[in-house]
Amino acid sequence: MPEPERSSRRGRPDVAGFFDAATNSVQYVVTDPATRCAAIIDPVLDFDPTSGGVSTRSADALLDYVARHGATLQHILDTHPHADHLSAAGHLRDKTGVPIATGARVVDVQRLWRDIYNLPPDFPVDGSQWDRLFTDGERFTIGEIDVDVLFTPGHTLASVAFVAGDAAFVHDTVFMPDGGTARADFPGGCARTLWRSIQRLMALPDATRLFTGHDYCPGGRPPRWESTVAEQKAHNAHLVGQTEDTFVAMREARDRTLPLPALMLHALQVNIRGGRLPEPEDNGRRYLKIPLGAPGLGGEEVAEPAS
Repeated sequence: MPEPERSSRRGRPDVAGFFDAATNSVQYVVTDPATRCAAIIDPVLDFDPTSGGVSTRSADALLDYVARHGATLQHILDTHPHADHLSAAGHLRDKTGVPIATGARVVDVQRLWRDIYNLPPDFPVDGSQWDRLFTDGERFTIGEIDVDVLFTPGHTLASVAFVAGDAAFVHDTVFMPDGGTARADFPGGCARTLWRSIQRLMALPDATRLFTGHDYCPGGRPPRWESTVAEQKAHNAHLVGQTEDTFVAMREARDRTLPLPALMLHALQVNIRGGRLPEPEDNGRRYLKIPLGAPGLGGEEVAEPAS
């Protein structure tokens, strides 16, 4: 995988993180202080699995922040199809007209989950739900700030990190140093691939600011989401002293003890649609499908009832 020319990357963006306590997710507004152009990264659509209620409160708060700070929204970005929250990218696209984008390998995730959900054959798996699909090494800008796209799979098949000037948005790769690293046992995940993706991030300059996608508040401390490459190298609980093989063994053993995220089966069918809910059915209501006993998801196959 070619690395971007880091010496030529421009800018130090202003970064505001918004912690979603319901899913331990962090949403970001990234602003070029010179031009006041902004991007939203990994917006959350609020969802109550008990009632089926959906709200745009969190996503609209991001737009309020952009407006209060006199910024112009230029991009709406998702780092990957999330397994722990519903993406609000589609809502933001519909409300603002600003294009949405993610990594080009999202098509692989679409194919995988189309089969898991038994979606109709005409469900598009070409990434057409997004306005732009980024390839590894591609560059774009937020105002005058250069943004490099790094393909960083392992947690999912499609994950990308966005390196905006001196700030990298690293999603589910490394968490805060006391939180270690992300799991790699979802369909299409791979611990060895995750290790190699993390090494790409650790090759960034030591002063690079890293903004993670989640914080699970180890020991009950307040939420945090910003570290540096140097801090991760020196203190990450899952990386210090590890080789590739020992990391893989640790990660795979740890993942076998973890339950699936509570919203995983709800979220993926929305997130492979670019953050849009399924179309209404003939009664005007929208429905989410929950596959029972789907292979690779840890559930038991459902026995047919006796005749």
